[in-house]
Amino acid sequence: MTTKNAATSSTRNPPARKANGVDSGSDHCNDVRLVGRLSAAAVERELPSGDVCATWRLVIRRPATARAGAPTVDTIDCLTWVGGVRRQSLRWQPGDVIGVEGALRRRFWRSPGGPASRCEVEVRRARRVRTAGAAYDAS
Repeated sequence: MTTKNAATSSTRNPPARKANGVDSGSDHCNDVRLVGRLSAAAVERELPSGDVCATWRLVIRRPATARAGAPTVDTIDCLTWVGGVRRQSLRWQPGDVIGVEGALRRRFWRSPGGPASRCEVEVRRARRVRTAGAAYDAS
């Protein structure tokens, strides 16, 4: 009579996935939620592969800090491959307040100066929170 070793069977069967893509029992998570002001109109790009994406930059105020000379905003590059979000982003105007949800990605490529990289948010969902003309509390 043979018995099944629990450790062996768990390596053959991958862990179940939760709805947000995090492995059950894992403490790893890459979820980003941001709300900030659109610095310029989104730009649509077609890559050599034929894929189409949209990119934009959010300007996000930092909380007040006591450190003199510290930056008061962060600028975060965003990108989406999701067709609905891409089309929606092309209608936004500079100054609109936008909320995004996605994951932080680091991209690598070769440049004339050697290897290069950048971090950006790969957006799954986005929405306009407030239009540029609406009253905005700057405090």
